Amino acid sequence: MIITSGLLEEHPHGFFTRVGGVSVGLFSSLNCGLGSGDSRNSVLENRRRAMEKLGLQDCTLITCSQVHGIKVLTISGKGLAGELEGSDALVTDQPRVVVGVLTADCAPVLMADTKVGIVAAVHAGWRGALGGVLEATTYSMENLGGDVGNIRAAIGPCISQNSYEVGREFLERFQISSFKSASFFKDAQKKNHYLFDLEGYVAKRLEARGIRQIERCGVDTYEDSVRCFSFRRSQHLMERDYGRSLSLIAVCS
Repeated sequence: MIITSGLLEEHPHGFFTRVGGVSVGLFSSLNCGLGSGDSRNSVLENRRRAMEKLGLQDCTLITCSQVHGIKVLTISGKGLAGELEGSDALVTDQPRVVVGVLTADCAPVLMADTKVGIVAAVHAGWRGALGGVLEATTYSMENLGGDVGNIRAAIGPCISQNSYEVGREFLERFQISSFKSASFFKDAQKKNHYLFDLEGYVAKRLEARGIRQIERCGVDTYEDSVRCFSFRRSQHLMERDYGRSLSLIAVCS
């Protein structure tokens, strides 16, 4: 039901799989995406179960709209800074606040500066990672008093390179970026198509920012249909919708 990281063990956290919920059909079973076509009551119950699993049932879970951008919502003692709508990452230093993101192939990234008690949850698809959502999140953590040298990061289940075939126009978006990314592409069997290493790219962006402790989950959401929802898999199967997995972290329970 849940995948955790040893780097973040001081904080209640988890990358939840699709197992252990009440949803049925395409959304079976721990679908936590309110934006899906699943029953709202089922999604709310699944979210409740996730919170309870980590002993956070008395805390407040905050997620954002996720538009594949780079905006960050900060929740501090002064209130909210940023936009709930239009953000793809959340940062907090508040002990009774839980921040979470939803994914189904994109990379969920959980971060923590354990020395000062600041945590973050990031939705890092290729657009957000390329645009700088990971760096924007660490800057927001620093604005709360964190130190990038103390930040630990864990990358949860996401689509793997062997499952992520892209076209020439996709590659060209990365080629014009100032961040060197050639090593994260390899040729696919189809001409002018490539396989993109999202997990590796996300890890390298974090490393370049100065984060020294990074853990990769290594679970392929596309291939692991038992544990993972996958947007791309649902598209290939011509399914009408898909579930979303929840990843969350809190300063303390």
